[in-house]
Amino acid sequence: MSARAVLKSRPMNLFNSIRRNAAPIHPEGYLFVAGFAVATLILWWIWSPLGWLSLIATLWCAFFFRDPARVTPQRSDLVIAPADGIVRFAGFAASPPELGLGMAPVQRVSIFMSVLDCHVNRAPIEGRVERIVYHPGLFLNADLDKASEDNERNSILISAPCGRFGVVQIAGLIARRIVCFTHEGAHLAAGERIGLIRFGSRVDVYLPPSAQIVVGFDSRAVAGETVIAQISTATETRPFLRS
Repeated sequence: MSARAVLKSRPMNLFNSIRRNAAPIHPEGYLFVAGFAVATLILWWIWSPLGWLSLIATLWCAFFFRDPARVTPQRSDLVIAPADGIVRFAGFAASPPELGLGMAPVQRVSIFMSVLDCHVNRAPIEGRVERIVYHPGLFLNADLDKASEDNERNSILISAPCGRFGVVQIAGLIARRIVCFTHEGAHLAAGERIGLIRFGSRVDVYLPPSAQIVVGFDSRAVAGETVIAQISTATETRPFLRS
């Protein structure tokens, strides 16, 4: 191949490399990205510096709605992180009454998602969706502990052979919509997509007594991949699942 042909092929090779490695945008984000793109064209026509700023905002919006594939460990004794972000709580806390887990404190892991984290939420364990309850509320900073009680939330109760698990999607300071992808009666695989929250929020996982939390405070979790707890009664091992 001639030097000229090599030089011509480099931009295409770079484009193909970026396309192969870039995470796709979740369909929930198409309308938002399109809106940002239209605003960019308008602002660029008005004044180019505004166009550049809007272009950066458009790229951020596409980045926010990314939906990368994840490789989920398929061991039935593992509880997987439902969200990307930082673990802000790992211990005992009261559960929302709509989950029906009782009045006594249960184990909870809280993962805070910033506006730079992927916001697609995933099932922490395989099981059947027993109940879904939407609860309107405030839009406090999701990093605050009282957000579990006061903020808008969507509670999902999953029944598994090893116990009942609560997954609570909590709206944050600038989040204004919780999207749930599943429904009551659905059978979920561990790591399966169950929802999305816009923009910046938190997900709480309530665990049965047989679970032992294995993540620490301020550690980083990856949805569908990071193990946050282990069940002492289940030992079945299966291959990894890419989703």
